[in-house]
Amino acid sequence: MTVSISRRNFLFASAAVGGGLYLGLSPEPAGAAEAGQLNAWVVIPATGRIRIMASNPEVGQGIRTSLPMVIAEELDADWGAVEIVPTIADAKAYGRQVAGGSQAMPTHYENMRRIGAAARAMILDAAAAAWGVPLAELKTDRGQVIHGQRRAPYGQFAAAASALPAPDPARVAVKDPKDFRLIGSFQPGVNNRAIVSGRQDYGIDAVVPGMIHAAFHKSGVQRATVKSANLDAVKAMPGVRDAFIVPASDEYEGLLGGVAILADTTWHAARARNALQVEWNDSPAAFQSSAAWASQATQAKGKPPALAVHAAGDVPAAMAGAAKRLAATYEYPFIPHLPLEPINCTARVTGDRVEIWAPTQNPEPGRAAVAKTLGVPPENITIHMMRVGGGFGRRLQNDYMVEAAQIARMAGRPVKLTWTREDDVTQDFLRPGGWHHLEAGLDAAGRCIAWDNHFISFGRDGKFARAAGIAPSDFPAGMVDHFRLGATVLPLIHTTGFLRAPGNNAFGFVTQGFIDELAHAAGKDPLVFRRELLGAARIIGDPSSRGSYNTGRMRAVLDKAAAMAGWGRKLAPRTGLGIAFHFSHLGYFANVIEASVARDGTVKVHHVWVAGDVGRQIVNPAGAINQVQGSVLDALNACRNHAVTFADGAIEQRNFGDLPLLRMDEAVPIDVAFLTPDYAVTGLGEPAYPAVAPALANAIFAATGVRLRKLPFDFSALKA
Repeated sequence: MTVSISRRNFLFASAAVGGGLYLGLSPEPAGAAEAGQLNAWVVIPATGRIRIMASNPEVGQGIRTSLPMVIAEELDADWGAVEIVPTIADAKAYGRQVAGGSQAMPTHYENMRRIGAAARAMILDAAAAAWGVPLAELKTDRGQVIHGQRRAPYGQFAAAASALPAPDPARVAVKDPKDFRLIGSFQPGVNNRAIVSGRQDYGIDAVVPGMIHAAFHKSGVQRATVKSANLDAVKAMPGVRDAFIVPASDEYEGLLGGVAILADTTWHAARARNALQVEWNDSPAAFQSSAAWASQATQAKGKPPALAVHAAGDVPAAMAGAAKRLAATYEYPFIPHLPLEPINCTARVTGDRVEIWAPTQNPEPGRAAVAKTLGVPPENITIHMMRVGGGFGRRLQNDYMVEAAQIARMAGRPVKLTWTREDDVTQDFLRPGGWHHLEAGLDAAGRCIAWDNHFISFGRDGKFARAAGIAPSDFPAGMVDHFRLGATVLPLIHTTGFLRAPGNNAFGFVTQGFIDELAHAAGKDPLVFRRELLGAARIIGDPSSRGSYNTGRMRAVLDKAAAMAGWGRKLAPRTGLGIAFHFSHLGYFANVIEASVARDGTVKVHHVWVAGDVGRQIVNPAGAINQVQGSVLDALNACRNHAVTFADGAIEQRNFGDLPLLRMDEAVPIDVAFLTPDYAVTGLGEPAYPAVAPALANAIFAATGVRLRKLPFDFSALKA
């Protein structure tokens, strides 16, 4: 991999660390090609522990452990003697700081290697000069420089190293992967002990001198503004310091209007909120209704799509000549994120200076939104990236950051804003729902020769809402000779957003369920049919894009998962194996699920086998397995329990009672295997999720002969 880092991008400042070495990668001030480079820091004090800065948000994906591991490996540091220090949000200093899209590892892996290797090279140069020996005679081992029987810690040479010229990052030597000692080893999360002992500071734990607690009440029908409220009565309640109306911004998805309540504690704020009486002005979102949308989707089935997304070949002609045709409609609902840590943010506004403590996945858009709302320069905003207690994509949106900053400015003092669980649900940026009216044609040999998909989703003015659209290159585009994808967009005002494996979490269910139907219609084993569909190893799509995929890599994980599960073995009555695969966020994954269905329709998942390919290196297997197993459990719960519905413009669900989370006794055994072909390293936050729901649906069909095409699954149809 070529890394475009100029020599002058390496900054050294020994004074900053009291005589130690301070090494980082800073973006070129005027170099657009390097503006996206991440800045990672290595601090080697004269005495004490080496400090490695972690500059990406930590939302439970383990990146605060794995990226520093990469630096420490090439630095040849003693991992047990390394301290990991999180940074603030600063794109100018650190580059792209985002936890989303499974992008942290593919974006930063090679750069982090070179940062660590460059630091080691400078230490060696300084040691060779100090000892008066040839550089070639030196080696390192766990934070020490070695020459024959002589050895000394890195800190002994740090001050001298900081004065040396920066090495050329393109020429700095990195390790042969066969020599890795830390990368590839199982390591616990660097914050695990703090978490289990209750000492980890999450966003909700932020404490600022002089702060007051805030609740912010908004209409359940988004975009409704406050007409009147009983503010005087609320302000007279014990523990309440103030209550006032927060005006809405004019822009779509900007600051929503509502009533802010300031109180001594969150309990006082919540109690006052319960006594709040608000009359709302009419909202343009009042038309929103799940029943109406379902009716519109049914009506659209017999009409041409409003938008042409992609077409190849001649679908009508191929369908007319097909030996067998199959049609089906698949449906999935809006679903929420439900991170366990409630949405929260702490803000202090002093003149045109703003300081924010936020559990955010994507701080820079938050900075821009706060700057725009408050009318302050973006560079005057300091954002402390707090540990996030679950994000799943919800905290890519920073509405809560804007709310806290605006309320703090109006309050004239620091404010900690804490949402209720009901706020989390009703004000969420939901994963959009959708329908797929599918038809496919098989030739006499049972090969899929035509595929037609009328996709119905949501948006405004004929354009897809955020995370509601489908790409022209999405599977099975490129796999079927005659392929057509069209769309119809239903009107929506409520906010939508990215949820773990955005888009793919729904599309995987649709495509892999329908492929299973085609396999049975062709009279073929579902594994054999999928292997034939993938065909010979080749690249589908533009190789330079994120949407292209390698059919050979997909076949490899498909075969591995099938072998792990013992595909084809004899099973007990009303027990089935279901298989599915999906390419998502540069990762190739295949799942096999074994499930049984009781006579009363109760479904029990007995085991899940997962095979994945995210490139040549698994940095931290402990974190990697955690991500895959978490994705599987997350998806299993969503496809059984989660659906958000609308009536009279508002969300009908309120809390976990309406949207249950998976319980400990519902967890299932999950075996995970990674294939590591020689391809670039990619991420793991999302790609294991999409194949779960279809694998379960396919297992249920294998057990009962009943095909489930709607999420969440309705098991009442499975009663014998």
